[in-house]
Amino acid sequence: MTTKHNQILQYIETLPIGKKISVRGIAKHLNMSEGTAYRAIKDAETLGIVSTIERVGTIRIEKKSKFLPEMLRFNEMVSIIEGTVLGGEEGLDRHLNKFIIGAMQENDVKKYFVPNSLIIVGNREEVQQLALENDVAVLITGGFDTSDKIVELANEKKLPVISTPFDSFTVATIINRSMADQEIKKEIMTIADIFTPIDQTPALTAQDTVNTFYELSRKSGLSRFPVHHNSRLIGVVTAKDLIGKSESVLIERVMTKDLVTVQKHMTVASVSQLMVREDIEMIPVIEDNMELLGVVSRQDIMRGIQMIQKQPQIVNTFEDDIIMHIEEYILKTQEHKYDYRVVVQPQMLNSLGTISYGVLCELISHSAYQKFYDTTNQNHIIEKIDLHYFKLIQMGNLIQFKADIFNQNRRTALIEVNVFHENSLVAKAIITAQVIETK
Repeated sequence: MTTKHNQILQYIETLPIGKKISVRGIAKHLNMSEGTAYRAIKDAETLGIVSTIERVGTIRIEKKSKFLPEMLRFNEMVSIIEGTVLGGEEGLDRHLNKFIIGAMQENDVKKYFVPNSLIIVGNREEVQQLALENDVAVLITGGFDTSDKIVELANEKKLPVISTPFDSFTVATIINRSMADQEIKKEIMTIADIFTPIDQTPALTAQDTVNTFYELSRKSGLSRFPVHHNSRLIGVVTAKDLIGKSESVLIERVMTKDLVTVQKHMTVASVSQLMVREDIEMIPVIEDNMELLGVVSRQDIMRGIQMIQKQPQIVNTFEDDIIMHIEEYILKTQEHKYDYRVVVQPQMLNSLGTISYGVLCELISHSAYQKFYDTTNQNHIIEKIDLHYFKLIQMGNLIQFKADIFNQNRRTALIEVNVFHENSLVAKAIITAQVIETK
């Protein structure tokens, strides 16, 4: 028998997208208590089928499926290869993780068939049929059409059959590049992935006292707490706010009401910059209606950044391709007075045959980053590069980098990078960076 809770969820799913709902309205319509309706609506919000918007209310929304960033979808591929869908349109949302070039006999090609794969083939209907029968999508090269029989089978199997004007080699290169681009992408980590929910972290109410703060601080080891009223954030209180205050004073009289807050969809990188700029250790996480969801601390952010850096990456980015040529001078002797060196490669050039301005900035940025990390064991985020480019740097030139940290405090650093060719200064940069503590 379906529970009342599930009955409400099933009812909400039948409502049209954009329909406004309320606890009282659902309770009355289904003849249930408002408490049951409230809990079901909160669960529906967690499931992603409703959303609460400030000054609007709770709205029925379309549930979004989680996108797999490492996989290319067939519908994306169609536009990339300028393709025409001949059949199996219902399968365009499927993900593609492998493609096969069908330049072999039927008995041989069959052993390469796997789920979520695509066979690239010309106007060979016997191979097209074999692929569809084995749950493999079909890409027909050379702009050829196919028979009604193949189209009917594709529709039945819900597998795309696509025609492209390109030849097999060209289309394979395009798809391979697109799949490589997807592999490069790291999943963007947001606050939703790392924050501490409110039921797992201490918080205060406006009617608590300074004495309650001290007791909570002793138990938790924390010195900064969110303050809420009816589940909504109304302030933040820190140990500094309580200096000279009596233990009987109410929290609402000493808390900070000028709040810095974040939301679950914000990226870890952006919140990291916010924490450094505002010089705070903890930020409340809220909904649009100021409902307090939890908190995110500097330690949470640091762990998140470390997780991002450890994500597997199979294919090189442009940055990787550039900095892979940089070599470090191991011996800091008079002969080797520089930190890093690189020989200018053809892919580093602009249309005039000299080093690209963007590539030079990337090489300088990496030199500054590596020197700063090796010296302080800390990461940083570059805010500004002031670059002066004196002499042209050409293909085959050996350029050398000397990086020096000439000013640093807890929050910022200034790094000077000088670029030399044949012991002559060819470029100089001053980098302003935000320091991210990792200890």
